[in-house]
Amino acid sequence: MKKPRWAIEKEQAKRAAAAETVWLFGLHAVRDALQNPAREKLRLIVTKNASDKLSEAIAASGVAPELADPRRFAAPLDPQSVHQGAALEVRPLEWGALAERCLGDGETPPRVVLLDRVTDPHNVGAILRSAEVFGARAVIAPRHHSAPETGALAKTASGAVERQPYLRIRNLADAITELQAMGYLVLGLDGDADTTIEQAVEGRRDHPVALVLGAEGPGLRQKTRETCDRLVRIDYAGGFGSLNVSNAAAVALYAVRP
Repeated sequence: MKKPRWAIEKEQAKRAAAAETVWLFGLHAVRDALQNPAREKLRLIVTKNASDKLSEAIAASGVAPELADPRRFAAPLDPQSVHQGAALEVRPLEWGALAERCLGDGETPPRVVLLDRVTDPHNVGAILRSAEVFGARAVIAPRHHSAPETGALAKTASGAVERQPYLRIRNLADAITELQAMGYLVLGLDGDADTTIEQAVEGRRDHPVALVLGAEGPGLRQKTRETCDRLVRIDYAGGFGSLNVSNAAAVALYAVRP
């Protein structure tokens, strides 16, 4: 019996995901990946100078480095990449299921960040860094129309990509509904909202809270807005209240801290 088209496409997508690799670059990103036992490492290319700086991490990782001439760096990177003489080919990290990652620890009410079509890897990298600083359980984004794990994202995250869960899910509205069923208060950031973040969490800081941020310009999609519990804004002092999405994520995480 001939397989249906959807089954064939699912198998092809699974094989493609299994074969996918990422080139990380830059001293911080490469060092943290080498030190991460959960990261599958495939190929390490370094200059002599970078090898000396990463010597302890390289020795601990067990990966045999390939020495490269700084003028003819062999890794397949964008010519504009500031690689600092270090590049590491890896498999993307697998963080598991949303329900598993977003459970609290029983002591501190959990916080998570959801991204609605935020495609700039530099913004996502910066958000991962802020999420780690403020103790978020995960950063969640749809598989399509969002920034994948890349070298640029990892370099901006300055190592946080190795420690801060970045979950790529099928459908953002479904993820919001799942979090709500887990007891999360889901707040969508909207500059025109009547309610401030502080007002929305007043008396509820002991609850799990999820923050949903949209892409700069279009903001949250209509379906996302309708699925959130409330729309909230970051209060501002003057007549201008627009923030870069990564800055907004950091401010919002600070505002809802337990």
